[in-house]
Amino acid sequence: MDLSERIIEVGDVRLSIAEAGAGQRPLLLVHGFTGAKEDFTPWLTMLAKAGWHAVAPDLRGHGLSSKPEAESAYTFELMARDMLGLADALGWDRFVLLGHSMGGMVAQFMACDSPARLAGLILMDTSHRALDNLDPGLVEAAASIVRSDGMAALAAILAKQRGPLDTAANQRLLAEEPGYAEFCDRKFLAAAPAMYAAMAPAFVTAADRLDSLRALPGGLPVLVIVGAQDEPFRGPSAQLAACVGDASLAVISDAGHCPQFENSTQWWEALSGFLNRLAPQAAQSAAN
Repeated sequence: MDLSERIIEVGDVRLSIAEAGAGQRPLLLVHGFTGAKEDFTPWLTMLAKAGWHAVAPDLRGHGLSSKPEAESAYTFELMARDMLGLADALGWDRFVLLGHSMGGMVAQFMACDSPARLAGLILMDTSHRALDNLDPGLVEAAASIVRSDGMAALAAILAKQRGPLDTAANQRLLAEEPGYAEFCDRKFLAAAPAMYAAMAPAFVTAADRLDSLRALPGGLPVLVIVGAQDEPFRGPSAQLAACVGDASLAVISDAGHCPQFENSTQWWEALSGFLNRLAPQAAQSAAN
């Protein structure tokens, strides 16, 4: 059940993964924009003890994974292809998928592309459409800064202002949890400028995926998780829960965009409860 890390080649990229519980039921946990696998590594051994082969990768352009220099190397579709290729490399036919924020958007593309491969889907603080709380001009300005001066230059500017996801829960964690601010800074600075410049505008221009998601199998077990303070994602989360598969909605109190850190106890109860309810035959087929 020990946590380990390794590099797996998938197509034209090398993906860094953390994992625990190899040989058990497959569970893939995909982080968000400028995040990293470390957004989920604290829970991988707990998931392994519960019977899961839990794998958290760094997406392309993040963490220790490959960082192509061309902005054209970064799209939701390419990241979804990477994650399906990673499942292939791990020998997984069917698996349970969790996607957080941008990772939840990637997970939606994966689900629409290969619905038969999913034994369960968890969409966490994410949206099925473009985000309406972002100023397109400011997004493009941020992309221009990282193109010319890198991630550190943008980080210095963002440090002087509160962003759209900076909730009271996030401020509490920054103030009370030793090392959390540094953890967030490390993830942000490890992201590739080309990835940021390509993907940030995509959150403003993305087409609505809800109709495609409605076509997923009605019996697909789905859990939608959202922090109570994560206002930009509360509405989309409710729509996802109402329209996608056999879905339920878990609103995590006293939490914003990262409920796994901001209210770990309630988040874990929602996640583990859903995983425990998955039909044994579905879980078993996912492991084969």
